[in-house]
Amino acid sequence: MSPTTSADRAGFAHDPAPRLRACFAAIAAGPMAGLPLCNPALEVAAIGFRHWQGEWLGALLTPWSLSLVLIPGGGGLFRPLAADERQCWTFPSGEYAFLGNSEPEIGPYQMCSLYSPVFEFESQADAEAVAHAALDALFVVADGPSEADAAAEQARLQGESVAAAPVSRRDFLRGGLLLRGRG
Repeated sequence: MSPTTSADRAGFAHDPAPRLRACFAAIAAGPMAGLPLCNPALEVAAIGFRHWQGEWLGALLTPWSLSLVLIPGGGGLFRPLAADERQCWTFPSGEYAFLGNSEPEIGPYQMCSLYSPVFEFESQADAEAVAHAALDALFVVADGPSEADAAAEQARLQGESVAAAPVSRRDFLRGGLLLRGRG
């Protein structure tokens, strides 16, 4: 079986990072070599790959981009997509759209771009640190609204005034909201 057929059917049984890195290193040394959108301080790295919901999640750093990547791992949730199609994935921090892609050496995968191009990074270590931080941030539960926001929303839903006392249009325009409490 070819790697693409295997990946299409069951996904990767083992960490796909080495194959992903090799595939994109060849692209970096070939068609992307010397293009002005490449950052010469960076090289290809497949970062932090882990099994998540039965699929493989990690980050791909290239001299031209930094992206989150999902590769099928046999979990059944991954769908091969055309380049103009997207699949939304829900993480503890929120929902993110991943675009479809495919390379003959690795088969179908999905990407969520973080940086492109990547001139913000002065070093490989800086870019890899951002990749690790982005992966970690996916699993941090998004903060809900603050207590003040929640109270204001509750008041709004009940048809009550959100402000302690009504503000005239004139006071509003003169900054009356800011002057309250100054006595």
